[in-house]
Amino acid sequence: MSVRVRFAPSPTGNVHIGNIRAAIFNWLFARHSQGKFLLRVEDTDLERSTPQAVRTLLDCMNWLGLDYDEEPVYQSRNRERHLAIAEDLLRRGLAYRENKGGGGECVIFRMPHEGVLGFEDQVKGQISKKAVDTQDFVIVRSDGSPVFHLANVVDDIDMGITHVIRGDDHVENTFKHIELFKAVGAPVPHFAHLPMIVNHHGKPYSKRDGAAFVGEFKEQGYLPETLFNFLLLLGWAPGDDREVLTRAEMIELFSLERCKSSAARFDIKKLVWMNGEYIRQQPREIYADSFKARITGAGLSMEGVDLDGIMEQMQVRTKFFSDIPDNCAYFFTEDYPYDAKAVKKRLMKEGVAELLEQIAAAYEALENFDLETTHATLTRLAEANEAGMGALVHPVRVAVSGLSEGPGLFEMLVLIGQERVCRRLRLTAQRLRDNDWAEGSQ
Repeated sequence: MSVRVRFAPSPTGNVHIGNIRAAIFNWLFARHSQGKFLLRVEDTDLERSTPQAVRTLLDCMNWLGLDYDEEPVYQSRNRERHLAIAEDLLRRGLAYRENKGGGGECVIFRMPHEGVLGFEDQVKGQISKKAVDTQDFVIVRSDGSPVFHLANVVDDIDMGITHVIRGDDHVENTFKHIELFKAVGAPVPHFAHLPMIVNHHGKPYSKRDGAAFVGEFKEQGYLPETLFNFLLLLGWAPGDDREVLTRAEMIELFSLERCKSSAARFDIKKLVWMNGEYIRQQPREIYADSFKARITGAGLSMEGVDLDGIMEQMQVRTKFFSDIPDNCAYFFTEDYPYDAKAVKKRLMKEGVAELLEQIAAAYEALENFDLETTHATLTRLAEANEAGMGALVHPVRVAVSGLSEGPGLFEMLVLIGQERVCRRLRLTAQRLRDNDWAEGSQ
């Protein structure tokens, strides 16, 4: 059997991560099986399914690399086909008309009410319920419009769908859909229901918990590879300890047997870490393009600096490209801001101004300003002052960068350069003596 799966979103202007995760699982299943991944736009809600909403959907899929194999199917164009199936079900007594609420007549599908209904879920295993616990349901509204259940099943039949992979909020719908497949006389596809995405409280993940739409993650600076990989791991595991995977590895390893049936917890810290890992693994020329664009975009000049050396230090520490200017502006300008908390914690102590002047003098006297000499000098001064290295390292870092974190101190000092380092140490010492930070920092 040649695998044919589909992603069938209802375009509303935003693409929820739960929906796009279903697309990712379908895409990987198709690619692993050398089958077809199809797109069906369920645009029957004409008020919300605007051309812009459809464009947003297609842009999200393109950003994530979710290419489809045939022309998209637009459900609204299949209305006559849906209604024709409903008429056939009426003729064969498998559906009936009923007046609902005093309006026009609806078309109701007859569910079986004896025995047990069940199916083998490719993720959850055997699922069943007593037929008596099911109810007949509407397939055509009183206004003549097909209901989701009918349109969904008829389109799956016409598209030759072999596997339906979707969220587990559709489990109850599947009992209805299977009976519709049987009534139409079509083969019943295999069903696989993916676990719900939940927050850290175990509740369904929503906008209240943070970003919930693909576009929001893109705006926040997440790479498409990151979001793809992260969403894949919400309900699937490769079978070993790996978490950061290439697209080729995902395709090779993917199977429904490795999908989990329990709820998948959304861990924002893991997502941030993963974004940093993908940035760290980028080829330097790719990273350089984004790095330079962010630096120039912030109005900073790259003239006269060791750009390759700076990027070598920053790439392994970059979590988001949007953070680059704030995290390393001190390499490119003397007008860098000081972090208020770092100033208060590391600089506003008795004797720090004198210590910075002492370090500046020692650094000015060095013939060679490199990793070895800068480290040895600070070690010697720490011993002379009967202090730990931290008592010198932290004030120096804040003085020359304005920040409490960053690259290794001595790598940073060498990249900034001897003259600039000494000037910054003396300037910071002067500001401390002038009490510049008495009312806060800037």
